[in-house]
Amino acid sequence: MKQANIPPNRQSVQDALAWIDAHAAALSAQDVPLEQATGRIVAVDVTTVADLPPFDRAAAEGFAVRADETVGASTYNPLPLQLVDADDLPSGSAARVQAGDRLPSGADAVAALEQVEDEGNQICFIVEPVVSGAFVQRIGSHVARGDRLASAGRLLRPAAIGLLASAGINQVPVVRRPRIRCLVAGRNVFETGSHLSADAVHDANGPLLNSLIARDGGLLIEQRRVDREVTAIRNALTSPGADVILVAGSSGRGRDDHAITALAEVGELVIYGVKLRPGETTCIGRVSPGAIVFVLQGAPAACLWGYELFAGRAIRRLGGMSPALPFPLRTMVAGRKIVSEIGITEVCPVHCHRNGTVVPIPSFSEAGLVAAVQADGFIIVSERSEGYSQGAPVVVYLCDESSPHLAGKTGPTP
Repeated sequence: MKQANIPPNRQSVQDALAWIDAHAAALSAQDVPLEQATGRIVAVDVTTVADLPPFDRAAAEGFAVRADETVGASTYNPLPLQLVDADDLPSGSAARVQAGDRLPSGADAVAALEQVEDEGNQICFIVEPVVSGAFVQRIGSHVARGDRLASAGRLLRPAAIGLLASAGINQVPVVRRPRIRCLVAGRNVFETGSHLSADAVHDANGPLLNSLIARDGGLLIEQRRVDREVTAIRNALTSPGADVILVAGSSGRGRDDHAITALAEVGELVIYGVKLRPGETTCIGRVSPGAIVFVLQGAPAACLWGYELFAGRAIRRLGGMSPALPFPLRTMVAGRKIVSEIGITEVCPVHCHRNGTVVPIPSFSEAGLVAAVQADGFIIVSERSEGYSQGAPVVVYLCDESSPHLAGKTGPTP
């Protein structure tokens, strides 16, 4: 079957990003059990219906006392108090408490263990005066009824899970995870570990995209191989249930590249190629009832960067996460000239040195995914730039801050 006559409309990276930002809004909310909420994005503000702590409580192990009854206590003048076990502390008495215990009524302080001599006969001696409020957490001192515990748009980290649990919250409203369908196009592409025929290759893109989707909070609902022909790709694109569809391979204009034709037939082809290296033939569109489609190059390095800059951004936005690339930034200095071509955005892998300089390493077109694995970071050179001269400041996206090349170097992180 001949490919449809669709003229390329290669657009700038910025135009492609603007389209994604306009068409990928955070998905609806869903309630999930608290124990499953770590790493999810809060959909709406979560407030408490009770004070926290819910009552005055001891902040340390010791003895609940009336502070004014300890005035004048010292090792030379130990003051005796009767040990009691009561919810209401009588005058002239003390009560043993553990951290977190409700403070008996009448008590206004906790004497630490080192401030008390316990004779073990229901009498203790205070050997140091206690200040009112010492080692006491007052009711509502952490949060008051109606206070916000978790803000919409925030990532739920372990500490937030603990806080919500302490407030008795068992269900959390989070942004629904975007559902991703991943299609690997090719007749001679086999899963990792399969026996290879002479003209077959291992599938790198399937496992690569699976890992990236998980990192960005997507929910992979299907990953399958499809033949590089219009009918197979068209049928896969029209299967329901996905928020994002990734097609790896068949993005070009070769005789066997039919993904663009299939997308144009069943949906809308918005961007046919981008001014990006690697990833020039990345395409973007939509199919009914609203799934965003990214057709990525079959070459693994180009597939990687088409995903990182475009598909990953959409998945992160749909999931309520920051759309920015998920790499720490550091401003460093070009140790050698970094050359690029005007008119195309280029991703340049680099090595970082401890003296704060970076040098380019063989490009993705030369080394493929090896460049991504061996790089300490990468620089994105704008299509308006020819690169950077030696000594120029550059913003580096760090692949791994624990790299031995970066040990001991703590430059600014914008």
